[in-house]
Amino acid sequence: MPGLPLALLLPLLLLLTPPPPPARAAPPGNPPRPRGLAAAPAEPGRPDATGMGTPAGAAPGGTATGPPEGTGAAPPRSTAAAAAPPKGTTAGPPQGGGAGTSKSTTAAPPKGAAGGGPSSPGPPERGRLKEGGPGAKAPAPRKKLVRVKVVKKKVVKKKPKAPAKDSAAPQEPQCPPLGLESLRVLDSQLRASSDKRYGLGAHRGRLNIQSGLYDGDFYDGGWCAGQEDTEQWLEVDARRLTNFTGVITQGLNSIWTYDWVTSYKVQVSNDTHTWQPCRNGTEEAVFPGNKDPETPVLNLLPSPVVARYLRINPQTWFQNGTICLRAEVLGCPLPDPNNIYAWQSQPLPTDKLDFRHHNYKEMRKLMKRVNDECPDITRVYSIGKSYLGLKMYVMEISDNPGQHEVGEPEFRYVAGMHGNEVLGRELLLNLMEYLCREFRLGNPRVVQLVTETRIHLLPSMNPDGYETAYKLGSELSGWAMGRWTYEGIDLNHNFADLNTALWDAEDNDLVPHEFPNHYIPIPEYYTFANATVAPETRAVIDWMQRYPFVLSANLHGGELVVTYPFDMTRTYWKAQELTPTADDGVFRWLATVYATSNLAMASEERRLCHYDDFTRFGNIINGANWHTVPGSMNDFSYLHTNCFEITVELSCDKFPHASELPAEWENNRESLLLYMEQVHRGIKGVVRDRDTEQGIANAIISVDGINHDIRTAFDGDYWRLLNPGEYEVTARAEGYEAATRPCRVSYENVPTPCSFHLAREQRQRLRGRLPGGARLPPDLVLRLRRQRLRRLRAHRRAP
Repeated sequence: MPGLPLALLLPLLLLLTPPPPPARAAPPGNPPRPRGLAAAPAEPGRPDATGMGTPAGAAPGGTATGPPEGTGAAPPRSTAAAAAPPKGTTAGPPQGGGAGTSKSTTAAPPKGAAGGGPSSPGPPERGRLKEGGPGAKAPAPRKKLVRVKVVKKKVVKKKPKAPAKDSAAPQEPQCPPLGLESLRVLDSQLRASSDKRYGLGAHRGRLNIQSGLYDGDFYDGGWCAGQEDTEQWLEVDARRLTNFTGVITQGLNSIWTYDWVTSYKVQVSNDTHTWQPCRNGTEEAVFPGNKDPETPVLNLLPSPVVARYLRINPQTWFQNGTICLRAEVLGCPLPDPNNIYAWQSQPLPTDKLDFRHHNYKEMRKLMKRVNDECPDITRVYSIGKSYLGLKMYVMEISDNPGQHEVGEPEFRYVAGMHGNEVLGRELLLNLMEYLCREFRLGNPRVVQLVTETRIHLLPSMNPDGYETAYKLGSELSGWAMGRWTYEGIDLNHNFADLNTALWDAEDNDLVPHEFPNHYIPIPEYYTFANATVAPETRAVIDWMQRYPFVLSANLHGGELVVTYPFDMTRTYWKAQELTPTADDGVFRWLATVYATSNLAMASEERRLCHYDDFTRFGNIINGANWHTVPGSMNDFSYLHTNCFEITVELSCDKFPHASELPAEWENNRESLLLYMEQVHRGIKGVVRDRDTEQGIANAIISVDGINHDIRTAFDGDYWRLLNPGEYEVTARAEGYEAATRPCRVSYENVPTPCSFHLAREQRQRLRGRLPGGARLPPDLVLRLRRQRLRRLRAHRRAP
């Protein structure tokens, strides 16, 4: 419209132009912030004078965000995922913080934080988006954004589930035990409010500690308070700042009384003057205790607490008993910022081995890996199956695996007879790795051992029992869970009793002319199908009969001592009695070799594990003089085969934590190697036919002055363990004339060759010349008998 004046066009343009959208006001109390930034977390509690902070979930004014009042136990951990903050926010306490709230609770953001009020940490409610008349069309795109964010949250929630499946396998807490059971915690680090007597003092309040057999024993099975009130406590000094995470308790070990604590509180301190209770929100946490004396009960703290001292404060106890408990404390040691010097710790082993607990599948994988690394010197074979069908695998280590070499002795280690005594199992698995790798590296000691010895390692004799203990974990399997087989059989009492038959024959002067002093046959009742004999026991017996073992050790746990046969008392009604074998000197030497080279046993600072002080005897003892064990594998091996076997109790802790395995390997590595080298101590040789030079199997080797013989293997070779000295050795075989020769054993760990060539008896020679089926003339038979009698009389008259 060219004719309109400029004054009329300006108002029309202003009317046609759309108005700008009104600015959206921020919610009251929430300052505007850039899009995409998370709300700042609440400030955690600051440490007070004692080092423990206020709960991280407590509000500044003293109100808490934990569970409602009256709840003493921690809420389930699954609630932590339900109350998880949105992605990008932080609600947990800092690592290594003070006494915080339970892990299962999550602190809410402050009331004035962006993104909603205290009860809605997520996006704003839809009702607020619809407020405001001018912006009515704006919520449509915001709804799409909210839906997109919800999808993202679902994806984020699915991601933590994947590692949760992998992390569910280990049942043990992340922080290891301080070491009350394994004696890493010294007696001086334990204190108590009171005690009944010294034998029930604080130093006895250790998990799984065992009591003596008599009531009022000087060493009893736990700590018992001298008074019955809620002011009693057992204190543990960690000697450094420690992130405490849990407590495990048991009752009193006693065959005379029943005493245990049913609930308790936990307190922590840095100076033993000011104590802070362990809280679950605003309430002081009360932890459930035990329901019987032996089952360990684990209680994780609602939140890890950093302190040096920890007290267990019993609140209630068994109504017919008194305040008694045994305990273990879980915690991770922390570096001390006030100490410029590094904290002294045990030296780590230089051997890069697989230091962890291996269940059945992992054990098979490790043995296969070792076999793949060293196929020229290793062989894996099975000797049978357990009751549940688990194979009993053996690792053979030799320069010619799979075959017996004439003149090469055979050695065996057996572990896991009791399924819950697991240290021997892990030591043998580490020994496989060590021998394989050191042989490949050319270690001269290992090369000589492998090339001159055929080694057999059975890491798990009771695989069913081990799996039972493994599922519970190192600290929760107790003293006996997993000890027996699945059928409830104790394998250490399940072998045939050959001692009684031998001792009865000796009392009647029938040994060795009418009753053998070796290779005693198994009683007929033991071979019946309905006999109470475990399949694991039958498998080991067949294994013993198949291989000509010379030396063996049976690895156990629960004490620090080496025992040697006999394990059964000769007087049947006695629980303890010194019962030596004919080779008592050799057995004492073998036990001393292991005990003196074991770092834990040889330590001058070691304390007794339970109630027996074996240091007085050099950490060795006759098995029957400790406690009688009828049907033991040691006695059976000595009386039924040529093999000399001892028992090694490796540790006070039957199931040590995985963190203690490297130190245990260092304690036992030299002992394991040195004991294997003792298989070459004594004499060895081959008994051959003088005419054919063929080896004679089952020839009897007798040593003058020792009422125990051995026999040759199927190739005619033999090995006889002897201490240094001079001996008269006799070899005899059926159809051959006996031969005797002197043999001298030196102090060097090298066997003395002592071979024999036996001549056939005259009757056998003549029979060989006669035609088949012909008999000797009667007059010749009479002359041979007279000649034999003259020889026997001359032999008896000889000094």
